[in-house]
Amino acid sequence: MSEAYTIGIIVFDGVLTSEIIGPAEVFAIASKQDWFSGASVLLIGIDPQPTICTEEGIRVTVDATLADDLMLDVLLVPGGNDMSRLLQHDKVNAFIQKHAERAQWLGSVCAGAFVLGNAGVLDGMQATTWFGGEASLQAQFPAIQVVHDKPVVVDKRRITANGGLVSYQAALVLLGQLSSTAHAKEVYENLGLGRLSTWAEMEAAISAAQQIQAD
Repeated sequence: MSEAYTIGIIVFDGVLTSEIIGPAEVFAIASKQDWFSGASVLLIGIDPQPTICTEEGIRVTVDATLADDLMLDVLLVPGGNDMSRLLQHDKVNAFIQKHAERAQWLGSVCAGAFVLGNAGVLDGMQATTWFGGEASLQAQFPAIQVVHDKPVVVDKRRITANGGLVSYQAALVLLGQLSSTAHAKEVYENLGLGRLSTWAEMEAAISAAQQIQAD
């Protein structure tokens, strides 16, 4: 019997579309399978509004907001071109810090790492951000061990990744931890991602993450 995971993705006006769609699609596909049935994906708005508008102009309906009493197993923070509002948002910080204690996993894509860093939940851990933003992340949050040469970084129960389509890779690596490598491969094949990267590359990333958990 599969475990009924609840996966939350923070969304906001100006979020980059691919960085919410990537993980949402990976986990939504998985939730239709017997081995991950009962899992749900929630898009969580930072404000009490029914929709948000992405950087690319796509309107997205939210499922919940920070004000709701949510108990998430996974919390993911995507990026945007302007993250200043999230960095100044006390309720975002509090929400992340609460789930740092309760959730199994916290993660970010792209500039979402700055939001996790601002909440202090990456201190002493390896992490990455958007390609080219590593030096800024290190300068702003010196307690983070910033990694420059990996698209997806796992450290304990934190997963961070570069932006854009790397969000799919990060979600598959995380799915490999929540379920299995074989199930992650099933979703990988369902999405046709073999035309973009080889399964061997994906499997190596999942195996590396599993080894970190074993250590």
